[in-house]
Amino acid sequence: MDYSYDAVIIGAGIIGASIAYELAKKGQRTLNLDRLPASGYGSTGASCAIIRTHYSTLDGSALAYESFFTWKDWPGYIGVRDERGLAKYFNTGVVVIKTELNKHLEPICAIMDELGIPYEHWDNKLLSNKLPIYDLRKFSPVRRPGDPGFGEPTGGVVDGAVFFPNGGYVSDPQLATHNIQVAAEARGAKFRFNTEVVEIRQEDGRTAGVVLKGGEAIDAPVVVNVAGPHSYIINRMAGVEAGMNIKTRALRQEVAHVPSPEGFNFEEDGYVISDSDIGCYSRPEIGNHILVGSEDPACDEREWVDPDDYNREFSEQWTAQVHRTAQRIPTLGIPGQAKGVVDLYDVTDDWIPIYDKSDLPGFYMAVGTSGNQFKNAPVAGAMMAALIEACEGGRDHDADPVHFELPNIARSLDLGFFSRRRKINTDSSFTVLG
Repeated sequence: MDYSYDAVIIGAGIIGASIAYELAKKGQRTLNLDRLPASGYGSTGASCAIIRTHYSTLDGSALAYESFFTWKDWPGYIGVRDERGLAKYFNTGVVVIKTELNKHLEPICAIMDELGIPYEHWDNKLLSNKLPIYDLRKFSPVRRPGDPGFGEPTGGVVDGAVFFPNGGYVSDPQLATHNIQVAAEARGAKFRFNTEVVEIRQEDGRTAGVVLKGGEAIDAPVVVNVAGPHSYIINRMAGVEAGMNIKTRALRQEVAHVPSPEGFNFEEDGYVISDSDIGCYSRPEIGNHILVGSEDPACDEREWVDPDDYNREFSEQWTAQVHRTAQRIPTLGIPGQAKGVVDLYDVTDDWIPIYDKSDLPGFYMAVGTSGNQFKNAPVAGAMMAALIEACEGGRDHDADPVHFELPNIARSLDLGFFSRRRKINTDSSFTVLG
């Protein structure tokens, strides 16, 4: 067996697999290592897999819009046959309720105009026609069940919505990751599972490879940290955290699955919906269900955890999300048993990911991506491959940031936007919305 590679990639979630695919396209010999039993098995598999084009920042929106075109032509991106079949992208469109909190989408619409991203303004009449199950009365500020006034309208109605036609969701994020793995393997990439990295090897002041649990050493001049919620542990292992102004932590999250109201087929007729008036987002789920997540309002306490030791059972957070959604959908049936997903996000201090080199030559990071970067994974893989190629070719990315061309939208993206050394980006929503 050959234990020498051009690049070792720690993690085989959708971004780790995408980096392998893009490096393999460049002729690099890559090896993905993952402690779990299959690709996309961790936080990727638990992702809501929402595809949208709007972010709170210009660069974030540009990346998302470019990524949309990949999902629109998923078979063309993969380019090979996967015996498990290809993941399906559902272009439902995305509805964002206008609220005071999001400034009635005016800043986001200005970004959309600059980038040429299509959107429509929906008044309440159209919104009610599209979603007749919706009660459009205001309920903000967002509360939790048991708080005084919970469930009581607070006066007036919401001011319509903005509809983004280029958006939706992927039905099976783990299958999408396997698709990319198969495409990468067709280019020569290797994957190993149930394999844990315990040391980042260094020689002559740069990366030299990794050591696995059990003592096996693997040589590689490049190591890429794409370890999801464990990414901060790998960064500490490499000794690079001190050189990072932006860091990552593991955040516990719950997502609820509830049945669609009787008489309305949310799976067929629903949308991806963002509603800061009730502090929740939702999308269609298989079996005519509605997937419901939190938009991280102030009343939802953030639970930072040890990624190897956290509560995997549903809590009152599940109840809070479902009951807030029932404010908007009064006919929502609330099941007696909680269903959905409990898992982890890998989150940076400003909820914008780090796609960057590190202070250790040869050690790279694609971290802090959970919650809002699934949609960007294919393009993020290409960005990281371009960054690695430039830095290994001698470019000082910190002093002279690499620019990456987004061909579908004819725009150049300054990858310094995702730097580990950036200041906290005050344009961020500081939530899962990015």
